[in-house]
Amino acid sequence: METISRISSMLETARGLTLEAAQSAASNRGTSTDPTSRSNTAVHIKKLLDSRNDREVLDGMRKVISLMYRSEPSLQFFSAVVKNVASANIEVKKLVYIYLVHHAEAEPDVALLSINAIQKSLTDQNPQVRAMALRTMSGIRVPVISQIVSLAIKRGCGDMSPQVRKAAALAIPKCYRLDPNTIPQLVDYVSTLLGDTQYFVVGPAVSAFLEVCPERIDLVHKHYRSLVKKLVDMDEWGQLATLRLLTVYARKCFPQRTQKVKKAVTRGFYDDDDPETEAADEEHEILVVDPDLELLFRSCKLLLQSRTSAVVVSVVRCFLYLAPPEYLDAAVGPLVALLRTSQDTQYIALYNIVAVCMKHPKPFSRYVRHFLVHSVDTPPIWRLKLEILTILFPHCGLHFRWLIINELEHFSHGTDPDLVQESVRALGRCAQSDPNMADHCLRVLLDQISSLDENLVSESLTVIRHLIQRDPALHEQTVIELVKHLGSLTNPGARATIIWLVGEFAGIEPERNFAPDVLRLLVKNFADESEIVKQQIVLLGAKVYLHHLLRNPPEEPTPIPKVEPEYSNEWTENQEQHGGEEQKQEPQEPEEEDQITLLWRYVLLLARYDTSYDLRDRARLYKALLASPSSTQLASLLLLAPKPVPHEPTPSESRRDLLIGTSTLIVGPEVSHHGLKGYENLPDWVEAGHEPEPSLRDQGVGPEPAERVSVTAGERLDRALKEHENIAVSRSRRNGHTAVPVGTKTLDEWLEDEETESEEETESEEEEEEEEEEETGSEEETEEETEEGEEDNEEDEEYEEESGSESSHGNNTEAKQLLGKP
Repeated sequence: METISRISSMLETARGLTLEAAQSAASNRGTSTDPTSRSNTAVHIKKLLDSRNDREVLDGMRKVISLMYRSEPSLQFFSAVVKNVASANIEVKKLVYIYLVHHAEAEPDVALLSINAIQKSLTDQNPQVRAMALRTMSGIRVPVISQIVSLAIKRGCGDMSPQVRKAAALAIPKCYRLDPNTIPQLVDYVSTLLGDTQYFVVGPAVSAFLEVCPERIDLVHKHYRSLVKKLVDMDEWGQLATLRLLTVYARKCFPQRTQKVKKAVTRGFYDDDDPETEAADEEHEILVVDPDLELLFRSCKLLLQSRTSAVVVSVVRCFLYLAPPEYLDAAVGPLVALLRTSQDTQYIALYNIVAVCMKHPKPFSRYVRHFLVHSVDTPPIWRLKLEILTILFPHCGLHFRWLIINELEHFSHGTDPDLVQESVRALGRCAQSDPNMADHCLRVLLDQISSLDENLVSESLTVIRHLIQRDPALHEQTVIELVKHLGSLTNPGARATIIWLVGEFAGIEPERNFAPDVLRLLVKNFADESEIVKQQIVLLGAKVYLHHLLRNPPEEPTPIPKVEPEYSNEWTENQEQHGGEEQKQEPQEPEEEDQITLLWRYVLLLARYDTSYDLRDRARLYKALLASPSSTQLASLLLLAPKPVPHEPTPSESRRDLLIGTSTLIVGPEVSHHGLKGYENLPDWVEAGHEPEPSLRDQGVGPEPAERVSVTAGERLDRALKEHENIAVSRSRRNGHTAVPVGTKTLDEWLEDEETESEEETESEEEEEEEEEEETGSEEETEEETEEGEEDNEEDEEYEEESGSESSHGNNTEAKQLLGKP
């Protein structure tokens, strides 16, 4: 019979699979050929949903879900789907719950009809059904049922199944978004779930804590150590949330303490060698790490082998903002290993590497080869790689420095204009960061001036100008070399840069001043130059003329004092005699002007008739400043003021203070003043003396499940032997016997003793029962004797009355003997 039933069940299963395959094939053919199949399918789906056969209902639900995920109208089946919410088939129940969560907001009144059935599922024997019901109830976004959801979460927090408790933890943020007024109840649920013994329940509980009550750090104290121990076993999302929580917790609860330690100074073998080097031991400060914080660091080290890049970045963030440098050195390798993943992950990892390099570049110096640009790299990736190379340049060895310069020189001769421009800028940043390599970088940039690419030449000259300004006295010959290229350069920006440099060197050495000759050559083609070049020519003329005025100050005319005429005959006579002679004197010829003055006036004349308003205004301003000797000092302050040494920062300088591992670091602070919505920086370190008591982390500490699992069978046996010994000692004390040590016996003897003791106990129980029976029998005999004694007394009294004898003791004894009584 069993064989026949098995065969029939197999045939039924095969028949069902065949029907499903046929229906799916027919539906595919119908939807591809029949234009009216959509309406027919809707009617057919409703018939399937209204069927009493679970297989047909499941088929109808599959069709509805497929319509829903294809973004086709499926709301028309809402009432038919809600009818099946109480189905006993778990597959149908899953699909119904998915449909309800998706469409409950569109039909809130109809969705409320399914709440009673979902509540009944909360008490189902299957934990999977209970978890699905709780998840569905919290996912139905109808504010009316917020209290019902809160009660369901409360029931789920105390459920025996960890799967249901996990669903309760995931439902807490949903209930909070549904009704923020339920937060007092939700905080209690979060506090309960944080102390759960299952690691996959604690992870969602931490996520709920960060969303519902992130400021309640007091709830974490007693669960801190258990969270750290469960960190390794959690899933990736739980690890991310827990690392974020513990990083904030460490800043708020562990003050940053340092300790001064003496560092030994190396001396010679003999005390007489180098007596000057003998000095006291140097003291330096080291970071003192709290034991609980060190426990977190040890757990985080294990997460560096995670397959998820976000977990690795979170561990690096923990080490960067909390740990001593040696922990960060161990995390650099896994962070660089993320460059072997997809391009999207590389892009995010490179931004985080840049942020770490700006603070601690030294650990990355041995991974320079990983940041070389490849041909398949996209522009965002090679820009970040070039930036990392320039940051690491001063911290690398000589071999890697030459490697970086050769790479940048190679890319500066490429065909991609953006890559060429960034390579030249990177060379400039390398020269700024390392003065020893500045000369070589300058020679590489000078070779770019003869290029036909105008953008390359302009960018190279800008970088060269920055390098020359750092030490102008040493680059006079460099400026002369640049002047030689003025005849061949056509880029206005490049020509303006060279003319500005000539103006800066116009007054360094008067004997070797070549600025007037350059100005004389430039004014010949003044009208053909662009406006930016004309402005620099006028500025060069003003500087040359100002240096000329400072070397040859003009003599100011002395004012002639006015003399009052005296009314005397002698004065009038002399005046009349010499008056005719003065009138007869010839006028003196004006002195010839020098060449620099004539050149300056020619420049002003050219600018006066130019079409640019800005150029004419500049020339008028310079003319007014240099016309009067009294304003020469003001002109020198304006034109010859020392220029600040330019320093080109790294492109990601604005992201230096942003928190790594966040989206704001990737998009930059330009999105808003405080970054993206929800971005929060880490709090400052708590001050020493204001941190919570370390004893708070000792509360609620019990034996962990991992500790119980790690106990071996031999240790369990030893514990059982000790317990048995204690029990035996207590029994011997009660019985007044001396205890025999049990720990020296073997396992067989111990088991035999248990059998003998059990037999002795049973024998003692039987003896006690017999004694009780004997006692009860003796009591019954004594009662019978007392009754017989009373009857004898009554017979004696009657006998005395009848015989009339005197009541004496002897007579009574005789009477008793005659009667046969004792």
